[in-house]
Amino acid sequence: MLQRRIDDHAPPSREDMREAQEIFYKHLKRVGLKHTEQRDTILRTFLETRDHLSTDELFRLARKKDAKIGFTTVYRTLKLLAECGLASEVAFHDGVARYEHQFNRRSHHHMVCTDCGLSVEFFSPEVGKLEEEIGRKYHFDATRHTFQIYGVCEDCRKKPSRKLI
Repeated sequence: MLQRRIDDHAPPSREDMREAQEIFYKHLKRVGLKHTEQRDTILRTFLETRDHLSTDELFRLARKKDAKIGFTTVYRTLKLLAECGLASEVAFHDGVARYEHQFNRRSHHHMVCTDCGLSVEFFSPEVGKLEEEIGRKYHFDATRHTFQIYGVCEDCRKKPSRKLI
């Protein structure tokens, strides 16, 4: 079976966490908000997790560490993390907004099974080169891109109940 996440990056070290916190704190100051223990807990929980997390999933994980954390705090904190570049929203076929962390991660792409929702991350230097080439052609300074391939995973193709089209 394919892995849900192919990740060649080690979990964040203490130094990485401090660096991510500094980025987050500077952003909070820029937008006129204070850093709080609850936001810190949400940040740490998010960065320690390698999955594509919905707000609900992050809420459940953060509540295990601090039962006083509310859903709205998680929702707003995820938006703040995305604003400062520590997170990005990933939309798969199921309509649920999920987030993955971007701190010190190299560019990657996704394959998504349209039957079961399995997502696989992969790395492709060719896609990065294509981004640069297209940027030059259209006079853009490309800063990021998203690339997703949708299809049917091996396990779903092997299911006897699967109808061939």
